[in-house]
Amino acid sequence: MHTLWQLFKKYESVISYLFFGGLTTLINIGVFDWLNHSMNYQIANVLAWLASVIFAFITNKLWVFNSKSMAWKTFLWETATFFFFRLLSLAVDQLIMYVGISLLSGNPLIVKIIDNVIVVILNYFFSKWIIFKK
Repeated sequence: MHTLWQLFKKYESVISYLFFGGLTTLINIGVFDWLNHSMNYQIANVLAWLASVIFAFITNKLWVFNSKSMAWKTFLWETATFFFFRLLSLAVDQLIMYVGISLLSGNPLIVKIIDNVIVVILNYFFSKWIIFKK
């Protein structure tokens, strides 16, 4: 049991990221699927991105990377870099969606799920090594 706890502590940020990343992904896919029935998929994708990024910022800051600092300079840095890198991943997201749906005529929900796997991995590296680095 002691070894299991040590493994958890060693990989706590990865485990937390997978848990909250999973919730973020569900928000992203759920909002996209809900909106995609009533509007253009690209607009639905951006709105789903916005909802999930706000959720992700809060959970990443507080529980995944344990950045408890609310000092103005730190908070501003984390917020600006988080949204900047999420905008970069949104560009990748939009490109994958365009290729998968508009060019390859893929099912929007299936394309969105595949897209999210790639984007979650990309965002983890941005968050771990740039935004919330210790």
